[in-house]
Amino acid sequence: MSNTTKWVIGIVVFVLAMGGLFFISLVSLIFSQTDDESAGTTGERVAVVELTEPIIDSQEIVRQFKKYRENRSVRSIVFRVDSPGGGVSASQEIYEEVRKTRQSGKPVVVSMGSVAASGGYYVSCGATTIVANPGTLTGSIGVIFQFLHFSELMNKIGIDASTFKTGKFKDIGSPFRKTTEDEKKFFDQLLEDVYDQFVAVIAKERKLDRKVVLGYADGRVFTGRQAREYGLVDTLGTYEDAVSIAAKLGDIKGKPKVVKERKLKSFMERLMGETVSELASLKHELLSQPVLQYKFTSPY
Repeated sequence: MSNTTKWVIGIVVFVLAMGGLFFISLVSLIFSQTDDESAGTTGERVAVVELTEPIIDSQEIVRQFKKYRENRSVRSIVFRVDSPGGGVSASQEIYEEVRKTRQSGKPVVVSMGSVAASGGYYVSCGATTIVANPGTLTGSIGVIFQFLHFSELMNKIGIDASTFKTGKFKDIGSPFRKTTEDEKKFFDQLLEDVYDQFVAVIAKERKLDRKVVLGYADGRVFTGRQAREYGLVDTLGTYEDAVSIAAKLGDIKGKPKVVKERKLKSFMERLMGETVSELASLKHELLSQPVLQYKFTSPY
């Protein structure tokens, strides 16, 4: 076989491979669009927005709240929260959207799942009513900022690192050296400010004295029943109870029609099962983690 023939075969194989990848990507895009589960229904409805993972990005939840807030047939929204929290800014953006929806006159009822802690509790505070299961884990009011240090390991294996900077705090949090006393003071001030923002939102939205909130704001988690006793949630109940409460607040007579978005599986997910989505979720969790977090860190 001549070199020319080999080149031609190689080019043809490359073009076919690229065409196949383009086709798979196109089909995957088509089959991964979201749709309303009850799109065919008309009349007065209760919409459901679901937050069932760590809070890394706010765009998707914010988009759904805007969509349902502007939809006149949606009379109220159930916000299903089953999350340990996550990024500070993302949590604040979701909270603001929930609050705006409530203030627009459209009731928002939070239905807490297994865990609605830290940022998961923060985003819930903007709602009209918060419903928790008796065994829900919520609270965990506080801020966490974590990073690793490799300096001891680097010394043992004989690796050194050089850093050139214009200010003493420019490489704060560097894994290549230990934290200085000045940096520890800086972190204390930074975390105290973000912590104060969390406490202020709870005191305002739950109509609690700041001193009372501070008594609970030490990172502890509470059961739903304890949270009800402390005034952190409004009532105990299930998801179905939350839907009924939302329907009542939205002046819907009879059994409400429920609408929520569902994410259709992509072509690759259909082809390879749950492995693809699990790997994508793991990658998202590891590579997209915000540093400053309202997050409940479970020991499990």
